[in-house]
Amino acid sequence: MLDARTNGAVALVYVLATIAMAFTAWSYAEMSAAIPHAGSVFAYVTQGIGPRAGFLAGWMAMLDYLLIPSVAYLFSGIALHALVPAIPAWAFTIAAFAITTSLNLAGVGVAARAGFVVLAAEIAMLAAFVVSAIVVLAVHGPARPWSAPLAGMADVRVGTIAGGVSIAVLSYLGFDAIASFAEESSGDSRQVGSAIFFCLAAAGVLFVAQSYLAAVLSPIDPAALAARPAAQGTAFYDLTRQAIGPPLATALAATKAIGPAFAAMAGQAAAARLLFGMARDGGLPRALATIDRRRGVPRAALLSAGALTLVVAVAPRGRRMASCRSRARRSPYRCWPPRARRPRVPASCGSPPA
Repeated sequence: MLDARTNGAVALVYVLATIAMAFTAWSYAEMSAAIPHAGSVFAYVTQGIGPRAGFLAGWMAMLDYLLIPSVAYLFSGIALHALVPAIPAWAFTIAAFAITTSLNLAGVGVAARAGFVVLAAEIAMLAAFVVSAIVVLAVHGPARPWSAPLAGMADVRVGTIAGGVSIAVLSYLGFDAIASFAEESSGDSRQVGSAIFFCLAAAGVLFVAQSYLAAVLSPIDPAALAARPAAQGTAFYDLTRQAIGPPLATALAATKAIGPAFAAMAGQAAAARLLFGMARDGGLPRALATIDRRRGVPRAALLSAGALTLVVAVAPRGRRMASCRSRARRSPYRCWPPRARRPRVPASCGSPPA
């Protein structure tokens, strides 16, 4: 889609999006070091402006942390259903939710290790794509000029690039959730900021590399792709299938279907810690501020955040869900205040990660 919208300058769009998001990363790094609080934005705004503004900011962040995991679970369900049509999308959605919620309840260390395994699989698939793409380019040459992904094919305007950047930044949603684990960091509070910057930089490099190679491999002109909206959702997988081979395209599709569920797991954990921080400081019922002594996680907040996420994920079961499933068969990638006290900064929200 970005290739069509930006007239081929898709890698440039991701470079600019990474730079833009670096300012957000810097802000979170500084605030998490100064206020290492599980409430993240809620705590920052409460201490900087006041309790009422902090409560409002907390709920705005909560909507982000609840809606994005819901969409991610739904995306996984629809994408996996497209790969295995015999199993309904709602079954995959609920299974993804149950597995990742269980991992979150098992503790930060368990969830982190599971997430790392999935991340390693995704990086392995991306590495296979990169190596295969380089081999194809070395043998057959590029389908577009080498400079096209950074300069565009022709007549690239500032407004076009700006519009593409506004879409590309959505790919980075979620890295700020790292700040909500500030109380569970076993090292210096600055480590949270380092993790935020590392996450952003790694994502930026991967996005730019993948989009650049895909663009120079694509035999379809961006203008022709723009005229075919139905082909935009699967353009990356179609060119991988044509230029490299169906097995890699299928493997990439599978990892892209599973990955969002584990991204949702991180979002769910961040939502739970935000609920925990707000409840501990008087903005929400105190029952949400309890810690599972055995696992070191805010169990009540996790279950509450999970329940809300699941309801949002499986609620659209009517006409829209049916339409989404029918489109997914062709392309699984197209669907898609009271007073609060000022927060205190305790030593720990639970046990450090294993």
